[in-house]
This record gives sequence, structure tokens and C-alpha cells, in this order.
Amino acid sequence: MNALVVIIAMCMVSGCSKKGITPIKTVTPPTDTVDRTPSPVGDVVGKVVVGYQGWFAAIGDGSPINLYWHWANTWEQEPSPTNTAIDAWPDVRDYTNTFPTQYANLNNGQPANVFSSFSDQTVDVQFKWMKQYGIDGAALQRFNPSGIEGPIRDAMAAKVKIAAEANGVKFYIMYDVSGWTNMQTEIKTDWTNKMSVYINSSAYAKQNGKPVVCIWGFGFNDDNHNFTSAQCVDVIKWFQSKGCYVIGGVPTHWRDQNSDSRPGFMDTYKAMDMISPWMVGRISNANESDGFFSNTNKADEVFCAANGIDYQPCVLPGDLQARQRAHGDFMWRQFYNMTRAGAQGLYISMFDEYNEGNQIAKTAESQDFVPAGAGFMSLDEDGTACSADYYLRLTGDGAKMFKGLIPLTATRPTKPTL
Repeated sequence: MNALVVIIAMCMVSGCSKKGITPIKTVTPPTDTVDRTPSPVGDVVGKVVVGYQGWFAAIGDGSPINLYWHWANTWEQEPSPTNTAIDAWPDVRDYTNTFPTQYANLNNGQPANVFSSFSDQTVDVQFKWMKQYGIDGAALQRFNPSGIEGPIRDAMAAKVKIAAEANGVKFYIMYDVSGWTNMQTEIKTDWTNKMSVYINSSAYAKQNGKPVVCIWGFGFNDDNHNFTSAQCVDVIKWFQSKGCYVIGGVPTHWRDQNSDSRPGFMDTYKAMDMISPWMVGRISNANESDGFFSNTNKADEVFCAANGIDYQPCVLPGDLQARQRAHGDFMWRQFYNMTRAGAQGLYISMFDEYNEGNQIAKTAESQDFVPAGAGFMSLDEDGTACSADYYLRLTGDGAKMFKGLIPLTATRPTKPTL
């Protein structure tokens, strides 16, 4: 086993930065798979989970922040072409409450309104989508809860609990520790005083009988994640002492501890119950997914199997504005590759990430549903018509293949339009 890991590691491509992508040479899609005995099926093992930001608000929505949170760069002002924080335009036809912007009307003449995540109906609709399209759970993103954003982040946790219970979808807390100066102590206080209450919910995700907590950001080699390995291990062990199953959102090159990973962090990585390497910005087409499968993902799975760690790689739809999606072929290749790599779970990056254009939630399907002159791409940007819910349907079919409910196939079975 160790010899196999060494051989595969020697074949790996060179590392890349978090935003840059190192080109990967053309490869023939491999046919071999990795076998291992995973943890038993639970709420993350054997399941497909989406990253859920839940971080959009608007003036007048009744939220504690009462600002255009994450829609605009200047939150105090309505979003506009010169005050925007998004790369893709949402389809808002299923929402009861929407809020005005300074964008021109949509090309179909309708007002260019946006939703608020604070609206109970919005959260309920989005969790209904998860249930309808076969998504098993949502990882609720939770950043440093201090400061102006704290009250609305607390409120969103309560709203997600209600929506998850009502719709039969699991959820768990996923801490993003980026920029969190006093993380080592404050994350423990936050869990003890606020978030741990949610493990009593019937919808809170459990794995191996333990409540799931994810911590994203340990080991990243940048100034926004200035933690020592000892600090990270302390936090992981603390959560495990509280009975939690800990997932780590880690750098792409965690196993080699180079490129986007700090050196000397193997103790941190090995302490985790499940590892979920970040992939946004690392690949942009099906060929690059094949390269990572051959040179990285299979070796990751071998390492995890040898060390008793479950493996939950990312699957992303692609940056819509950068025209990466190829009407679903890019995302499907990742489902195909990660399924035959033997992954224990899949993490979709992300559900509602309109800011970076990597969302699977309903999106403008054509230019009719985009503000006039705004420059946003719609799902039909490459000439193939796609319904607003296409990437939700694609995720549902990918989940079926991952679970063995439909045959393993490199050919996408999901039609872009119904």
C-alpha cells in the first residue's frame, strides 16, 4: 500500500495556487477504480451534500443586518452594475418576497429583483429544492460570528434548522475559519454557547452516531489562515472530545503539503474523521478533472483508506461567467471520476454561490431573465438551452450514480431542458 502511494505521488502534477490553475496535459480517462472499506453509510458517508451560504440579505427584509449583504460591494446601497458582488443572476420566480435593485429591468421586461436568504419562504423553497432533486444535506457555512454579521448568521442557523426539519433534509454546521484571529478559543465558545443546541434536531447530520461538524480552512498556505498545526489539532481534538465527527475542508494539495498547503500539517490532516479537499479554481474542464483523478484523487483515497479517514471530494458546476460549464459535461465528469475513485461522500461547491458563479440553485436560463445590459451570462451561454433548474437536476442524477442507483457512465444522462 505504501509503495503504491509513493508511486502515485511521484506522478502528480505540479501544484497550483488557490486562484491560479496549472495546465494539465491531455490524458486518456482512466478505467481503474479504488476499493476500500469505508465508514458505514450515514448522513455524510454515502451521501451528497451541498455547501449552503445563506448569506444574502436586502434592505427592508426584516433581518438584523438590513443591508444588501453579499449582493453589493457597498451594502448600504441597492446593487447595480457599478455596485455588484455577484457573477451570476438568480432565477427568482419561485420566491414570494423579492427586493429592488438599481439594475435595468430583465430583458423580458420584469423588474430585476433579488431574494433575501433571511426570508422564511426563501429558505423553505431552497430546502424544498434539495429534497425534490435528491440532495441529502446542506453544510451551513458559518464564519467568525462576531461583529455586524453575527446576529444574522445566528438567525440563519435557526431558519435552516426549521427548513431542514420541514423538508426532510439533513444539515450540519460548517465553520469557515478564514481571517478568524482568535479562532482557537472563540470557535469552542461559539459551539458551546450557540451551535451545539442544533445537534438535538432530528435533521442534524450524524455520522457513526456522532453529530457532524466541518471546519474549512486549516492548513491553507496564505495570510488568511495563520494557524499552527498544533492549534488546529487542538480544535479538532476538542470537537471530537465533545462527541463530534469532524470533517476538514483542506487544501487541494494537502497530502503533499505543498502549493496551497502549508508544510508540516500532516498531524492536522490525520486528526480529521473525513477530508474534503477544495477544488474551486483548480479545474475548469473535463480534461482537467481527468488529470486530477489520475494524479491526485486516487492517491488521496488510497492515503485516506490507509489512515482510517473518510474522503469527501468537491464537485463543482463551474464558473458560469468564465464559461466553464459546457452545459453540464464538466460537472458530470467530476461525478463520474469521484464515484469511480471510491469517494465516501461528495461535497457540492456550492448551492447558492452566486458571488463566484459556482451555484447550482436556480439561475437565469436565458438572456430573457438577465438584467438588460448587465453582462451576466445565462445558462445557455454556449448555445445549448438549459432550464433554470438544470444543475439541480444534474446534481440529483449525479447522486443517483454515486449511490449505485443508476449505472456508472461517463455520458451525462440529464437533458439540459425538460
